[in-house]
Amino acid sequence: MKKRELYEICSQRLEQAYPAAATELHFSSPYQLLVAVMLSAQCTDKRVNMVTPALFDAFPTVRDLAAATPEQVFPFVKSVSYPNAKSEHLVAMARQVCERFDGVIPSQMDSLTSLPGVGRKTANVMLAVAFGGQAMPVDTHVFRLSRRIGLVPERCSTPLSVEKELVKYFPKDRLSDAHHWLILHGRYVCTARAPKCAACCLNDICRSSNY
Repeated sequence: MKKRELYEICSQRLEQAYPAAATELHFSSPYQLLVAVMLSAQCTDKRVNMVTPALFDAFPTVRDLAAATPEQVFPFVKSVSYPNAKSEHLVAMARQVCERFDGVIPSQMDSLTSLPGVGRKTANVMLAVAFGGQAMPVDTHVFRLSRRIGLVPERCSTPLSVEKELVKYFPKDRLSDAHHWLILHGRYVCTARAPKCAACCLNDICRSSNY
């Protein structure tokens, strides 16, 4: 099967399986989404959604967060992974947003990745979800599925190399949708351990299917 045909079939089937695919993080502004995505690194969206309501009540705007200390933020995020580092990154991010961008979360890749604690994946999520652009954030689910299914060659061993390959073959106007399809499929069907191959809509074209 040719690569573009594989991508077309994957797109059709995953869209049918997840027609309303979207982020499962709860947010109401770019500021809230950025905080949530930063907290979600190596942590579940479910856990992040449990801690952010109280966090946003305490620090409703980026300026409120910028005026805080990591020690004041820590109690609100102590149940997520790496709470000490994330508390420091959140405050440092907020301060730079206020100092450099007048309190407005930037909408450009270079500006976003210049912020403390904001890597390329987080920036891509912001571009795709907060600002309505087309981007392909590569998290652990997207990375795993892309290699397992066979969307990318095995030599793609870094998130950036996987991103470049996916961007090359998924339709440019569906990149953000494809990102959500892969995340949801990885979260609920093609799990890291004991993937549910018998229930997978891609089991007949997947490179690693056990069905």
